[in-house]
Amino acid sequence: MKILAIINPIAGVGEKSQVPSRLAKAIQDTDHQLAVTYTKSAGHAAQIAHQAIEMGFEAVIAVGGDGTVNEIASVLRHTDVTLGIIPKGSGNGLARALHIPMTITGAIDRIVKGNVRTIDCCMANDHAFFCTCGLGFDAKVSEEFSKASRRGPLQYVFTTVSEFLTYKPEFYHLCIDGQCFSQEAFVLTVANAPQYGNNAYIAPGASLEDGIMDVVVISPVKQVQGPVLALQLFTGKIGSNKHLDRYSAKELVVERSSSGMVHLDGEPIEMGKEIKIVVQPAAVRVFV
Repeated sequence: MKILAIINPIAGVGEKSQVPSRLAKAIQDTDHQLAVTYTKSAGHAAQIAHQAIEMGFEAVIAVGGDGTVNEIASVLRHTDVTLGIIPKGSGNGLARALHIPMTITGAIDRIVKGNVRTIDCCMANDHAFFCTCGLGFDAKVSEEFSKASRRGPLQYVFTTVSEFLTYKPEFYHLCIDGQCFSQEAFVLTVANAPQYGNNAYIAPGASLEDGIMDVVVISPVKQVQGPVLALQLFTGKIGSNKHLDRYSAKELVVERSSSGMVHLDGEPIEMGKEIKIVVQPAAVRVFV
């Protein structure tokens, strides 16, 4: 099998220099062929993944965070090329959702063993995501976190607390599989996977393989309720929060008063007033 490892040298936290040698050692007694390359800018991983398909690679390994994984997985949709993940980001949402080890050795072992699951993808307008898409508070946090000079969990916590103190909820018009209603929301998240990353479970029990999205709406909360909300998020008990509504959907259309930021797997992107989100079942093969 021809394998290409795409390494994002500036993703998240953690040492990545050992990845090429450890990969090479893991496959030295196999028929696999390994090539390694590094990204140089945002979007570069997607370009390399396109080239990998054209060059006949059968597996592409994403070494980085959720943004790197998203770029590569988006390109591999509906192909026979299998995605491998060596999680080296701040959140590592998809890796955690698939129970891929957080260590280099453990993640490589899953790739070498060759077990594969085929997971769903969701599309927000023309943009793919695999874990979560957020239009509310979490989108604002992603936008501000992307501007931070430092990465990692502590910086994310600092950004979240800072934004929580000033964020103003919005009204949204939602059409879920044709059923429409309006609702004010502090958080509006579409989940393909159970968590954002870092074991923050916004949709506990959500499946990557059921052809269904989970739409999570959290109505406005008071600042004093923030710690309880955070505790529920990290203990998998967010579903018990009285401010939360959860819906299942194959298609969601969101209308808001103006264009603004959306996050896709934690990466912020500007989108218009109307956003259509659909599921693409069984879209990507992933080593697990």
